[in-house]
Amino acid sequence: MATQLKPAPEGKQGECSKEEWQARLDLAACYRIFDHLGWSESIYNHISLKVPGEADTFLINPFGLMYSEVTASNLVKIDVEGNNVGGSPYMVNKAGFTQHGYFHKHLGARADAICHVHTTATMAVASHRDGLLPTNFYACNFQNQIGYHDFEGITVRAEEGERLVQNLGNHSILMLRNHGPVVMDRTIQGMFVKMWALQRACEIQVATLSMGNPVLVPQDVVDVHQRDLSVMSGQGGAGMFDFEAWKRKIDKIDDSWRN
Repeated sequence: MATQLKPAPEGKQGECSKEEWQARLDLAACYRIFDHLGWSESIYNHISLKVPGEADTFLINPFGLMYSEVTASNLVKIDVEGNNVGGSPYMVNKAGFTQHGYFHKHLGARADAICHVHTTATMAVASHRDGLLPTNFYACNFQNQIGYHDFEGITVRAEEGERLVQNLGNHSILMLRNHGPVVMDRTIQGMFVKMWALQRACEIQVATLSMGNPVLVPQDVVDVHQRDLSVMSGQGGAGMFDFEAWKRKIDKIDDSWRN
């Protein structure tokens, strides 16, 4: 059963559409879920979501707040040029805008929802010469489905955007070497479940390599795995069931994200 929504607070309800408020709720919930799972990084890193029904606008976290402080109403609405178009008093981390803004601007609906994290496991794999290896069930999901981009420093220069998109190719995950992953999808639910599986793949790879030589899954088996995975993914509502379950979980802990 889907989590019931609270109405928008007075003031904010008249400022945005019902569709935008739903997007704000989903994104705020996502920040709290990431925080609960240990995927936050102090006040840094980002999850962004396109505003439904609008061209070239998206929501992102206020710079200076912890993920545990993000709410539906304090998310910042900006356009792909970095302009604050929602009247928020908060600023946006330039590294978050530069990277996410370029993807939102140039990739269309395939990048409507984007996250970038610095989890220990994903950064470790991003820093490994061979990247993600087919050492486990989850890793097999992503073989030949990830682009890699060599480290160029903090992503604050707009001219790096073209290389980011080129190295992403037609994939939905870009592993920034020595840095961490960028995960994107058409929906926030799809992005979340993809990030969850990638995190598990990286955690297991780090644990496996610590024991010595891993058993690698052959490519022909990976191909069968991915074929069958595409059939099974329809059962999970492309992450919808997962996302709603985690929303129920964080609601029991602290439902202030709905404000």
